[in-house]
Amino acid sequence: MVQTTTAPAKASLYNTDYYAWIEQQVALLQRGQTDAIDWVNLAEEVADMGRSQKQAVTSNLVVVLTHLLKYQYQPEQRSNNWLGSIREHRRRLRDAFDDSPSLRRHAQAAFMKTYRDAREQAADETGLPLNAFPENCPYSLEQALDPAFLPG
Repeated sequence: MVQTTTAPAKASLYNTDYYAWIEQQVALLQRGQTDAIDWVNLAEEVADMGRSQKQAVTSNLVVVLTHLLKYQYQPEQRSNNWLGSIREHRRRLRDAFDDSPSLRRHAQAAFMKTYRDAREQAADETGLPLNAFPENCPYSLEQALDPAFLPG
């Protein structure tokens, strides 16, 4: 006989031991016990996973663009740390796009907002005035992702 978990018990485990709740939901799914799944919280967690993936792409793209701007507009300060950061965050983006190609559409859609954030970040980190950096992104998404591209 299959034991089902009541809604309050499902929510209680979700609220008191998140990892145990995950293990429980995975086990229920693997056994095909869909009647015992905590569907409300599971749906929210799946939606959160999608939001997290998009936020990671945006964050990594801000870092790449910030360092590209610093590299271009503060050439006397260029460092291997900047190059290493550009490479690392490009790699993270490449891996995200390899795992989920549709995330590239998100990167393209968020590109201008991401550039605005990177421009502000570059101004903060360099001490240069915001207007030292172009209002419109001087790079394409393809250039930002290209492992061989460096400006200027």
